[in-house]
Amino acid sequence: MLQLRPNCECCDKDLPPDSTEARICSFECTFCVSCAEGALNGKCPNCGGELLVRPRRPADRLANNPASKDRIYKPAGCGKAA
Repeated sequence: MLQLRPNCECCDKDLPPDSTEARICSFECTFCVSCAEGALNGKCPNCGGELLVRPRRPADRLANNPASKDRIYKPAGCGKAA
């Protein structure tokens, strides 16, 4: 199941489960739209994959399938595509 990580790995911006600003790669690395389209130029700095809009989980499904609380913050890798 998709983790729905709570923040941007580059700038640590909060990205709640209903955010329209979250972008992910196929490995679920998560970035805000500003970092994804700006410094990262649409490419994940971890795997080189494309960054796409993260799907939003319906609110009524979050109770049984909550978003992740694990924050991943790696600003040193931002801007360097894999």
